[in-house]
Amino acid sequence: MAGALDREIDLALALADAAGAVIRGHFRQRVAVIDKADASPVTIADRDSEAAMRRLIAEAFPEHGILGEEHGAERTDAEFVWVLDPIDGTKSFISGVPLFGTLIALLKNGKPVLGVLDQPISSERWLGVEGRPSTLNGQPIHTRACETLDTATVFTTSPDMFKGSDAEAFARVRQGAKLVRYGADCYAYGLCALGFVDAVVEASLKPYDFCALIPIIEGAGGIVTDWQGRRPGLVSDGRILACGDVVLHEQILDRLAGP
Repeated sequence: MAGALDREIDLALALADAAGAVIRGHFRQRVAVIDKADASPVTIADRDSEAAMRRLIAEAFPEHGILGEEHGAERTDAEFVWVLDPIDGTKSFISGVPLFGTLIALLKNGKPVLGVLDQPISSERWLGVEGRPSTLNGQPIHTRACETLDTATVFTTSPDMFKGSDAEAFARVRQGAKLVRYGADCYAYGLCALGFVDAVVEASLKPYDFCALIPIIEGAGGIVTDWQGRRPGLVSDGRILACGDVVLHEQILDRLAGP
C-alpha cells in the first residue's frame, strides 16, 4: 500500500489546507449556529470547509466516493471513498475552544487506509497511512505502554453519549481507570497516538467521527476496534475503543462486555 497512495496523501494534505483556511476565518467570530435534526450544532465553517474539500476531491479523483457529515453521500459503493468531518468538535469550536479537528479518511473497499487529523488553530497535523509510521507535523509518533487499567488515562467526549447498557459498560471502565477525562473529541485520539492518553471509549459515533483516526493510531502502535474487538469502517454500530497498548485494549474489552 505504501507508495501506491502518494497522490492520495498529497490530496489529503491539500484538503486539510483548504478546510483550515475556511475554519480559521470563522474561529472566535460571531457565527450563526444552526441545530440539526439530532440537536447537534452546525455552522457556516462546517459547511463551507466540507464543500471546499469535496470540490478538490471531485477535481482530482472524480471516480472516488465521498461521505461527509454536512453534505451527505456520493458513490459510497466505489472502491475508494473519502470520509470527511470538517469540524469534529463543533461544540468546542463555537465555544472558542481549540479542541476540535478536521478529520479526513480514505477507505479502500470499506477499510480505512489513510487518515488525517488536522487542528488548524494550533497548526498540528497527524497523518496515518497503512503500512507507514504515523506522524505529527512530519515527525514519527508512538503510543505508550500501559498494560493495566488502574494505571491508565481514559478519555471520552461526554458521559451523555452512553445510554442504557452502554452507560453501565462505560461505568465499569471508569471505575477501574486511574484517571478519566471528558472533552477533546477527536483531539483525544491524537493524544493517544502521541502517548499522553491511554484509551478513548466512545459510543453513538458515525463513520466520519472515527475512520480517519484508525490509521493514525494503528500506525503509532495502537489499536482501534468496536466494543466486540472488530475493526470498524463504514459499517459500524458506533461504539469505539481506541488504545495505545494492545494488552490494555483486551482488559477494557472485558470490562465493556460485563462482569
